[in-house]
This record gives sequence, C-alpha cells and structure tokens, in this order.
Amino acid sequence: MKLFNHKKIAILTLAAMTFAGCGDFLDEENRSGVSIETALADAETFDQLVANVYEVSREYTTHYTADMYYTLEDLGTDLVTRGTSVSGTDEINDYVNVNSANWVYSVYWSDQYDIVAAANVVISNASSVNGLSDSDVALRVGQAKFFRAWSYFNLVENFGGVPLVLEQVTTAQSNFTRASEQDVYAQIVSDLEDALDGVEASPADFGRVSKDAVRHLLSRVLLTRGYKSFGTSADFTKAASYAETVIVNNPLVGSFEDLVSIDNQRNSEVVFSYLFGSNSASRGWGNSRHMMYKFRYFDYPALSRGNLYQKGLGPAPTPFFYTLFSDEDERAAASFRRVIYADENSEDGSIVVGDTAIYFPKTAWPQSVIDSKPYTVINPDTYFTNNGVTVVHYPMFKKFDDPGVPFTQPDQSSQGERDMVMMRGGEAYLIAAEAYLQLNNAADAADLLTTLRSRAGIATAVSAAEVDIDFILDERARELMGEVSRWMDLKRTGKLLERTLAHNPHAALNNALAEKHYLRPIPQTEVDNSQGTIEQNAAYK
Repeated sequence: MKLFNHKKIAILTLAAMTFAGCGDFLDEENRSGVSIETALADAETFDQLVANVYEVSREYTTHYTADMYYTLEDLGTDLVTRGTSVSGTDEINDYVNVNSANWVYSVYWSDQYDIVAAANVVISNASSVNGLSDSDVALRVGQAKFFRAWSYFNLVENFGGVPLVLEQVTTAQSNFTRASEQDVYAQIVSDLEDALDGVEASPADFGRVSKDAVRHLLSRVLLTRGYKSFGTSADFTKAASYAETVIVNNPLVGSFEDLVSIDNQRNSEVVFSYLFGSNSASRGWGNSRHMMYKFRYFDYPALSRGNLYQKGLGPAPTPFFYTLFSDEDERAAASFRRVIYADENSEDGSIVVGDTAIYFPKTAWPQSVIDSKPYTVINPDTYFTNNGVTVVHYPMFKKFDDPGVPFTQPDQSSQGERDMVMMRGGEAYLIAAEAYLQLNNAADAADLLTTLRSRAGIATAVSAAEVDIDFILDERARELMGEVSRWMDLKRTGKLLERTLAHNPHAALNNALAEKHYLRPIPQTEVDNSQGTIEQNAAYK
C-alpha cells in the first residue's frame, strides 16, 4: 500500500460539499485550492473536510467502476449469481482462479483506504480548528470515525487483518504491516464508541450520522465479532442491546410497500441514508441501485429502453431467491415484478401499450396455456435457459426503482436520484434476533421475527423451535435483498460454502468454492508496493 501526502486538498475529491439545512440534499460548493492551513482557520471551511468524508464514502458505495457494482457484496452467494448462461467460469461468482491479481480486489481495497484517508484528515486536525469547542471537535471527529470504522469493517471481513492507518499521512509511505484481525476489530469498536459519544442523537440535517447510525453499525460489528475465536458472548449481548435501542427509536413503517416507495424515502424506519437528489452538481455518479438485478427486457416485443424499468447491470438473482416467499408475504410484490407491461405497440399489433408484455408465473404453466397467450411467458425453471431472445430472464427487481431517470450505459453516470438507505430498523430486528439465537434465547428471537414478518402480512407467529441460523438467513434474504452485503452475512454465519453451492447455479457448476475463500487475497499491487511488509493471506501465497 502506498499512501500519499494529504496535507494539500487541492480539490476535495469531486469538490467538497456542505449540508444545506434540514431535509435538504447535499449542495455542491467548489473549494478548489483549499489547504489544511486554510481549513483550520474557521469551522465553516473545516466542515468541507467533514463533508468530503461523506462524499467519498457515498461515491465508493454506489460507484466503483463500470463492471464492479456491488460485486463483492452480493455476487457469488446463494442469492445472486452472474447474469449469463450456466456455463464457463468467473473468478468472483464461481471462485475459479481466485488470486491476488484479480482486479476487483485492488479496486475495493483502494476505495476503502481512500475513505480512511479522508476520515484521518478530519481526525488529525479537528482539535486545531479555530473557534471549535471540545464538543464541536467531538462532533466532527465522531462522524469521521464512524466512516473510518465502517471501512475497516469492510476491509477486515474481506481480507482479514489489514494495516491500521490512524493518522493523516503527510509523506509518501509504503512500509505498512498488517495488524491482527483482533486488533482491527478492537480499533473499529473503539472508533464507534468514540463516535457514539460525539455525534448528535437527532441531527438537524437529514443524512448526517446520528447516534442510532453508530449503534446500528456497532450492532453489526459486535454480532460479527461474536462468532470469531476472539469474540465472546458479551459481543452478542451488546449487539442485541444496541439493536433493540435502534428498534425503539426507528419504528417499522406500516407496510413493506410503503417502506420502499419512492414517495416515502425519509420515514421512521430509516437510520442512515446516502443522499443524491435532482441536482446534478451534488449528485455525483448517482445512486445505482435502480439498475440492480435486471435483464435485457427491451429485446422483447412491445418494450423499449425508455420505460421505467431502466437498465440492468449484469448480476442476477438466483432462482432460489424467488422460492423464499410464501403467497402471503407482501415483500415479494414490493421487491420484484412478475408482470412487465408494454410501453409501445408490438409490430404485429397483438400487444398494445399497457398490455402484459412478459409474465413470470410463480409455478410453471403448461405449454398449451403458454401458447395461447400473445405475450411472453417465462416459467421458473427456465430463468437461465436461452429462449432465443435473451440468455437469462427473471422477475424484474423493483425495490429500488427510480422512475424518470434516463437509460445510461454502464460506463456512464447512473444519475439515480433517490436516497440510498444503508441502515434501517428492519435490519435491527434481524441483528437482534441473530444475537439472541447465539445466546440460546430462541424465544426472544422468535418474537422479533414474528413482529417483522407481521409487517409483511404473515399472520402465523414464529415459534422458538423454528428459529435457527438458516431461518434467519432466509428472513434476511426476504427483507434485505440488495441492501446489505450477503457475502458478509454468509461468511459471518459460516454458511458461505453450504448455501452458495446449494443455490448458486454457476458456483455449483464449477464447484470451486472452498474454505480458503472465506478471505479474499490481498491485492498483489499492495504486497509489491510495500516491498513485502504486507504479507499475503496464506491460502494465496
């Protein structure tokens, strides 16, 4: 790893942004030529460095590169596979030829350390800003430490022990060494405890880090640490406690449909979101989630690229994902479409605007019924069978739809405007339930799951006897698909191999997934740049 001098902030990444008032999106303010010395002169200028931490973290969450959206979060799991025929090989999804030269690991590593570097600029200089009280300093440092902890959580779970860089780097350096996984976790928890003391309970500006956002991240981190050899039952106890507080302060929206509605983005359940909005200057790359889990629907009759479904990015839900929903579970209809409607007339006139263009029955239709329909019918067992129009085709994801956003190519700004919800009360129920299960308290876990499922229209209560880790992982899939890292869920619970090989058709075909893949390889460029002081994970040497 090679870190460079961050003393001069020539243009704060994509130009620093400042929060413009309660409920407003971020407004852009060009601060070209701002140096640390200038920023220390007054709080208003220094706050541009704080805003820069948010902006860098937001951009690297939604935009890695054209072919790397969410690759390390969902791909290669039981829920998400590659959007191609079930043939060939792939490093990330199929775990074939995973090695330290795989480009996506290098991008992910660099992105997380860019966030760390931006946070360290704030942390190292906040106490020197003119006119800031101790509480003002703690507020700014708390926000930066929240993002630093989040990045180190991503790094340690993907790569194991990593270099801990905790101060602003003012000279070029390369002789970094890896801290132990246990020490990285200790630093993450320390940062988050500091953040919890420093940030506000209810910030005036929507999108600011709040105490509940810190509690939510702490509950994720402690839940994960509890499974480690150096974890203890106290981690599960604390994870449940933090999550329960988030639940109380962020009550569930009445229905899942209302929760994911674009007209109800800032609701009681939201704990933390990245903001985008209609201002192209402050929007950056844009929220890309509206493009997730969609195929080339516009190749079918009576459908065009200009309709509200927008483009897809490649990865596809596994057929298994669609089997998880009971008939009464309202999350299915709120998450994906079994009907795609025509937005133009077909050439032969058999389908007109507003008619059904493609239909995905939940259970297979006989061929005689399919032949009687003017529209395309795609049965569940043919989602990855080439039908002469597209190689793959499946019920289209709608949970993150952003109507009106134009169709763009993968290497262009996605231009998504809706908020990207990163933490919400619904996940807190699942974190607490999992923590209680690990504490052998299945009864409390069942109660939490019953409440969450009742919001989805499921009337039958969950019994304590039903609750095991697979039950919770299935529930996380139904509730959180596309919102949190499924790969980290499966790693945490020790289910990566079992569930991926059982339910990911491409990974099962190649059967290459092994125990060593619970860690990614350290990017070879980082090993080389450090002249070997950063050691490679043993399985990839």
